[in-house]
Amino acid sequence: MRSYLVSAIALALAGGSMTTVAATPAVTSTTELATTQLPRSVRPSHYDVAVVPHADKMTFDGKVTVTVDVLQPTTSITLNAIDMTFSSVSLTPLEGKLAFAAPKVAVDAKAQTATFTFAQPIPAGSYKLAMAYSGKIGTQANGLFAIDYDTKAGKKRALYTQFENSDARRFIPSWDEPAYKATFNLEATVPSNDMAVSNMPAASKKDLGNGMTRVTFQQSPKMSTYLLFFGLGEFERATTMADGTEIGVITQMGKKSQAGFTLKSASDVLREYNNYFGVPYPLPKLDNIASPGSSQFFSAMENWGAIYTFEYALLLDPSFSTQSDKQQVFNTAAHEMAHQWFGDLVTMRWWDDLWLNEGFASWMAARTTEKLHPEWHTDLDAVGTREGAMSRDAVATTHPVVQHVETVEQASQAFDTITYSKGEAVINMLEAYVGADTWRTGVRSYIKAHAYGNTVSDDLWKAVQGAAGKPVTQIAHDFTLQPGIPLIRVASSACSNGKTTLTLTQGEFTKDRPNKTALKWHVPVIAKAVGGTEAARTVVDGKATLAVSGCGPVLVNAGQSGYYRTLYTPAEFAAIKADFAKLAPIDQMGLMGDTWALGMAGLQPASSYLDLAQATPANADPQIWGDIAGSFSGIHQYYRGDKARQARFDAFAIKQLKPVFARVGWEAEADEGDPTTILRTQLIGVLADLGDTDVIKEVQRRYAAQATDPKAVPPALRKTILAVVARKADAATWDKLHAMAKAETTPLIKDRLYLLLSIAEDDALAQRALDLALTDEPGATNSAGMIRAVGYQHPDMAWAFAMAHRPQIDKLVDSTSSSRYYPGIGGSSNDPAMIGKIKAYADAHIAKSSRRAADTVVADIEYRQMVRKERLPAIDAWLGKNGG
Repeated sequence: MRSYLVSAIALALAGGSMTTVAATPAVTSTTELATTQLPRSVRPSHYDVAVVPHADKMTFDGKVTVTVDVLQPTTSITLNAIDMTFSSVSLTPLEGKLAFAAPKVAVDAKAQTATFTFAQPIPAGSYKLAMAYSGKIGTQANGLFAIDYDTKAGKKRALYTQFENSDARRFIPSWDEPAYKATFNLEATVPSNDMAVSNMPAASKKDLGNGMTRVTFQQSPKMSTYLLFFGLGEFERATTMADGTEIGVITQMGKKSQAGFTLKSASDVLREYNNYFGVPYPLPKLDNIASPGSSQFFSAMENWGAIYTFEYALLLDPSFSTQSDKQQVFNTAAHEMAHQWFGDLVTMRWWDDLWLNEGFASWMAARTTEKLHPEWHTDLDAVGTREGAMSRDAVATTHPVVQHVETVEQASQAFDTITYSKGEAVINMLEAYVGADTWRTGVRSYIKAHAYGNTVSDDLWKAVQGAAGKPVTQIAHDFTLQPGIPLIRVASSACSNGKTTLTLTQGEFTKDRPNKTALKWHVPVIAKAVGGTEAARTVVDGKATLAVSGCGPVLVNAGQSGYYRTLYTPAEFAAIKADFAKLAPIDQMGLMGDTWALGMAGLQPASSYLDLAQATPANADPQIWGDIAGSFSGIHQYYRGDKARQARFDAFAIKQLKPVFARVGWEAEADEGDPTTILRTQLIGVLADLGDTDVIKEVQRRYAAQATDPKAVPPALRKTILAVVARKADAATWDKLHAMAKAETTPLIKDRLYLLLSIAEDDALAQRALDLALTDEPGATNSAGMIRAVGYQHPDMAWAFAMAHRPQIDKLVDSTSSSRYYPGIGGSSNDPAMIGKIKAYADAHIAKSSRRAADTVVADIEYRQMVRKERLPAIDAWLGKNGG
C-alpha cells in the first residue's frame, strides 16, 4: 500500500494522503502470537464466494463456502467478521456422513470475530464451512465501499474493495490474517451494463434476466485475504500485452484516454520486474483500477492482478496534470507492481514485518524509476527519502523497522515513514554494501524459495548473506531491530604520503534527547576526498579508522547510500563548504540534509545551512535549489506568529531565490530538463509563501487573464497558480473557486479544487471551508482531507472545529486512519496548549497501545518549540551579519 508524506499545500498541488509517524518497542526477528490473532486449530485452504451487491441500498448479500482443515478436535470455529448478520451456518465433512447441527453463532464486535459453537466435538479432518450472510457497503475505503462522483451525464456510483490491513472481514467471514493463505473463487451478481472486476479474468458470464448478470471469475492463486479485490461500475478498459500478460487500466467511462502513460509504464515495468526477480509474473492479467475520491490512509493498493489506485495517482489529465504528477504516477505504479512479487507472491507472516512489503516496494520503485527514466534525474530522491525517515527516527516516539504488532489499530499505524522510507534507505545501504548484482542474486533466491508462502525478515537476510558471503544479517539486524540513527563523528583527519586517515567514532543522532546513551550499530561507511576515489569501512564497536586517497577535504557518506548522520569538526566543515560546488549533486544534497538536521539539533551552528545555501551557485542542479527552497519554507514556518522576525528572514530568502527563479523563468524552454520544470513550480509556490509581491502579482494577473488569454495559465502551471490564488484569496476569489469546484464534472480536478478551498490564509475563509466540509457537496471521501488541510495553516481553529463536530467527522474518516487523523489536525500548531489538548484526546479516545501517532505529533510540537526558542536566535544573529 502506497502512502505519501506531504504537507497540505503539497497535497493541494499534487494529491496524496497524509500520514503520521508512530512507534513501538524493539522486537526480535521472529513473529510472536499477537493478541488479535485467531486460534490455530482450524486453517482455510479455499474460499467459494458469491456476492450480490445492492448499491442503491448500500448493502450486500453474501454466501461463502470455506474448505477448512481442522487440525485438532474442537467444539468451535472462530474467524474474523465485522458488521455482518448471519442467516445460516453449516459444517459438512469432505468425506463420510458425519452430520453437525447448526451451530450457535456469537459475534464479538470488539474482537471483530464470529464464533460458531457446535453441540458435538469436530474431529480433526477436512470440512466445508458454509455461511450465508449480509453486510454493509460503506462510504470510506474499508471493506466494500461506494464512491459517488460527478460526470457530464450526472452523478454516478461505483463500488470497490479495500482490505489492507484488516478489512476483508467486512466482505467475507474469513481467516483475515496474512499467514492464512488460500485460493479464491469469486462470483458476483451485478447489473448487466456494469463492469465487474476482480484479481483474475472472468471465466464466464450468465444473463439472469431483469438486467442482471452473474459473473464468475477464474480461481485465484494462493494468497492472503487482504489481496482479494472486487470492483463494479460504469467502467471502460484499455489494454496491451507485455511478456504474455494482459495489462489493463480500468477507468470510469470517458477517461480511458488519460490512462495511456500508465498503460505504457506498466508494460515497461512488468518486463523489467520479470527480468529482475527471475520469476515471471504468474497471473494472466494485471489491471490498474482508477477510482475517483481519496483516503486519509493510502493512495493505491497492490491487490494481486487488480491494483486499486485513486485517479490523482494513476491518470494524467492534459489540462491539469504536471510533470511531478507524471513522475508520481510512474512511481506509484512501479511501487504497486513490485508488490506483485514482494507482498503478493511472497508475503510477510504477520504485520511485524510489514516493511518487507513496503520498504522493498519503495526501494524497487525508486530503482526502476531511475533506470527506465534517467532523463528525470530522480537519483537525488534517495536523499529526500532518507531525510524523511531520519526526521521521524530522531525522536523518542520512533520504532524499529521490524515492529511488534498486536492489534488491528497497531497494524494500521505500521504504515508509516519508518516502514516505508527507512526500510527503503536500509535496503539502499545494504545493496551498496554487497553490490547490486549480489543483492539481486539474493533477492531472486528469496523469491524462488518462498513463492506462495510467508516469511519473516531473517529469510531475506539469509538469502542475501548466502549470495554475498558477507555479514549482512548483523548489519541488517542493527538497522531493523532497533530504532534510531547512527551519528558518525569525524574525530580527526591527517594526511601523509598522499592519503588522508580519518578517525571515526559512532554515537547516536537524536533531535530531542541530547544526553541519550548511544546504541551501537555496525555501520558501513564510504568516504572520499573531493575529486578522489571511494574507500569503504564498517564501523564496529563505535570506532574505526579509514584511509582515503588524496589530501583534500574528505566527504563521509560519499554517494549517500549510508543511513547515518555525519558530524565534522568546524575546520573540516569549512573545508568542505569551500569546495561545495565541486561535490556531486547527490553529495551536495546529503551534506545539506546533515547540516540542516545537525544545526537544528544544536550539534553545529543552526546557521550552517544558510552558509551552504549562500555558497550554492545559481546554476546548481535544480534539485539542490528545490531542497533549499523547501528548507527556507520550513524556517519561514518556524517563525510563524512573529511577523517582524519572519519578514526579516523572508526578505533574505527571497533575495537568494529570486536570481534562481530569474534563470528558470515563467515560460518553459523547449529543451529544459524535467528537474527545471519541477523547480519552476516549487519556486513560484515558495516565493509566494514568503510574500514575494512580484510573484504574487504575476500569479494573480495570469489567473485573471485566463479567460481571454489561453496561454496565461499553461497546464504545467495550473495547479501551482490555483494554489497560490487560493492561499491568498479574498472572499470574492474564494467564491469564484467554489463555483468552479461545484461546476467541475471531472473528479480528478473537482477533488483538488475542494482541497484548494481549504488552504486560504484568511481566517474567515478557513472557517467557511470547515463548514463546507461537513456538507454533502465535496463528496464523502474529500471532506476529511479538507479539514486536515485547514489544519495546516489554522491548526487551532481546525482542532476546535473537529472536537466540536467529532460524531459527524468520524463518518468521514476511514477506520484505518482514525487514531492518527485527529492528532494530525493539530500537528502544525505552535501553541504549547495544543500538547495538552492532544494528550487529553488520546486519553479519552485512543487505546493506550495505539497512541504512537498522537505521541509523535506531541513530540513534533515540542521539537518546534525548542527550535523556536533555542535555534532561531542563532539564525537571527546570522541574518544580522549577512544582510538579512
